[in-house]
Amino acid sequence: MARSLWKGAISFGLVHIPVDLYSAVKQNELDLTMLDKRDFSPIGFKRYNKGNNKEVAWDNIIKGYEYTSGEYVVLSDEDLKRANVKATQTIDILAFVNAEDVPLTYYETPYYLAPGRGGAKVYALLRETLRRAGRIGIATVVIRTKQHLCALVASEDGIIMNTLRYADEIRDTEGLDLPAKGLKGVGISDKELKMALSLVEGMSEEWDPSLYHDTYKEDVLALVEKKVKAGQTKSITMPSKETEVKPSTNVIDLVALLKQSLGNRPGKGKAAAADDDEDDTVEEQDDEEAAPAKPAKKSAPRSSSARSGAAAKSAAAKPAAVKSGAAKAAASKPAAPKKTAAKSGAAPRRKAA
Repeated sequence: MARSLWKGAISFGLVHIPVDLYSAVKQNELDLTMLDKRDFSPIGFKRYNKGNNKEVAWDNIIKGYEYTSGEYVVLSDEDLKRANVKATQTIDILAFVNAEDVPLTYYETPYYLAPGRGGAKVYALLRETLRRAGRIGIATVVIRTKQHLCALVASEDGIIMNTLRYADEIRDTEGLDLPAKGLKGVGISDKELKMALSLVEGMSEEWDPSLYHDTYKEDVLALVEKKVKAGQTKSITMPSKETEVKPSTNVIDLVALLKQSLGNRPGKGKAAAADDDEDDTVEEQDDEEAAPAKPAKKSAPRSSSARSGAAAKSAAAKPAAVKSGAAKAAASKPAAPKKTAAKSGAAPRRKAA
């Protein structure tokens, strides 16, 4: 059975709910031991008396507050408790707020709250009230020697107390080179946003935390096993330039990158990419139609010299009324300034011929 870290009560108004506090997280980091590289012996740390440099046992260690240089007020656990008994034994709810109004930067450490003896019914009432109201409780609580701001959040079957940072502990973004707000300020087109949304949609799925794990830790442990098998447990690998990843300085074609990402995603992503390719085709066709007609490039695929010779013969042998397919297509559309100039310049040449 888990060991409670704190025992007390949730309090708001005249309501008093006895609860026990339990840690909701556990450290699962890669456990590395510091070694002396001269003989690979583990390094330890000692608590020592700075006056005589002798080691001090835990039983002889007490707490004190330095009120002036070199002078201390001794504070026992009982002293810390008596300073404010209510604060050390109560999770005092100050207000109820919308959860989305509290930025993620304020959340710190989660804890489970379980009902104490005789508090199951009123505990469940608070849990269901928070869920139905869509609110979280903002409270204060003292754990050990620090008062924490905290949020009481209704979970599926219990109440989670998440400690919060105070406002003066949050740094602002002043001095950070952040892009301007909105799309126009950073030159993002609707097309780029549409493709990015398609990519997000294609990668969307139900939250399943079991799918995610520490792959880096697994890679390091695999390397440890490899070095053990190779008998290289005492070898120190030095940095090499080959393993350094140099940051790219190339300007990224965002549209091309999004297209490639969409093409690599299954299901919705590929469908979205196909739709976007169709949009691109339509846009390209529109661009071609809007551009000035170039008869020489629209004719049958021949060399430039052959095309110019054929054009000269055609102009001499045929009446001016005969036009190429490209010229007809250009004439059937609203005349752009360049096209009008081209036609007006071509007419005198036909008459002269």
